[in-house]
Amino acid sequence: MTAYTWLAIAIVAEVIATSTMRATAGFTKLGPSLVTVAGYAVAFYCLSLALRTMPTGIAYAIWSGVGIVLVAGIAWGWQGQRLDGAAVLGMGLIIAGVLVMNLFSKSVAH
Repeated sequence: MTAYTWLAIAIVAEVIATSTMRATAGFTKLGPSLVTVAGYAVAFYCLSLALRTMPTGIAYAIWSGVGIVLVAGIAWGWQGQRLDGAAVLGMGLIIAGVLVMNLFSKSVAH
């Protein structure tokens, strides 16, 4: 698999883990706690595989940027979090930054 595939799996696993964390109630509920811990384990393992060929700074920027937007979207869609115009604009800028890095940077592994 490519570095981007491993990174995408890592991002999805991290987003699932982070989105489930609230349901752990401070890690007092077993089911959600297991999902959170397993999600982070899968995320970090897959990130380590992506880092075999992708620069750390680029991988982490993509990981965190995409993760922020996805977690905020899930919180908005399923957890009732409100997003104001500034939050939506900020997430748009994050997406734009990730796109600029991937489309124009020579630092990104292709």
